Amino acid sequence: MATKKKILITGANGLLGQKLVNQLVEEQQFQVIATGRGPCRLPGGGFEYFQLDLEIQEEVARVLSETQPDVIIHGAAMTHVDQCELNQEACYKANVLATQYLIEEAEKLKAHFIFVSTDFIFSGEEGPLSEEAAPAPVNYYGETKLEGERLVQAMKSKWAIARTVLVFGLAHDMSRSNLILWVKESLETGKEIQVVDDQFRTPTLAEDLAAGCILIANHGAEGVYHISGPDFLTPYQMAVETAEYFKLDQSLIKRTDSTQFTQPAKRPLKTGFKIEKAQKELGFEPKSFRTAIGILAKQIILARS
Repeated sequence: MATKKKILITGANGLLGQKLVNQLVEEQQFQVIATGRGPCRLPGGGFEYFQLDLEIQEEVARVLSETQPDVIIHGAAMTHVDQCELNQEACYKANVLATQYLIEEAEKLKAHFIFVSTDFIFSGEEGPLSEEAAPAPVNYYGETKLEGERLVQAMKSKWAIARTVLVFGLAHDMSRSNLILWVKESLETGKEIQVVDDQFRTPTLAEDLAAGCILIANHGAEGVYHISGPDFLTPYQMAVETAEYFKLDQSLIKRTDSTQFTQPAKRPLKTGFKIEKAQKELGFEPKSFRTAIGILAKQIILARS
């Protein structure tokens, strides 16, 4: 029997990382190597875990030469957009230097390098966008992710970029909130909420993003793929759908626009993705936003039981 190829995940303790490790262990196509900063916070088994600080070049070289992965999914990043704007040096190290160190090792190993990127590389003047759309970031986070993409596209070995939009989901330890949880919890306590209706996205269930990345790995696919949910919605529309699903009071949801919020980093107004390429070439089939709410609802019950 042929030995399984090895796949290494960065940022394994994060939301996407958890879903990737979980699905890869279930599928049993690869030997799974999970890496993250600090100790392992993943439940279950079926994978090897290595502590890895991606900003230390020697550590990246050591762990990769020790594990010898055939495929790398680089999901780790500093993604808090306002923090990136305020701490540009930290953001650059996390999103550009770490990517550069990984690429150097991936080239030595001739590993298939899959880089997770974002809709925030775009200006937000139009959407939904295809893979060919011209990038023009409006904040520092977007600039660093675009720089990461350019490093990846210059690689001498096999590469792919999985761009995504507004990822939401439930971490196994309930450590992160998201729009659905926030709306649900606010309305359950009778709290009025202000939600913007002038930003457009294609919100993506974390499980779907993980599945898309794994499809790229399984197909040995190269190039850029847009991996997101299928529905083009504003946060206000998402909030209303959430209220409808949980049968909560929609009158508590107040429509507003981005000019009412001051945030350190500018947000692109309209992004969202066209996903036909991933559907055609990879067989990617993401859940509708309403189905995703149902999945989250079940997970919330399980997590609290």
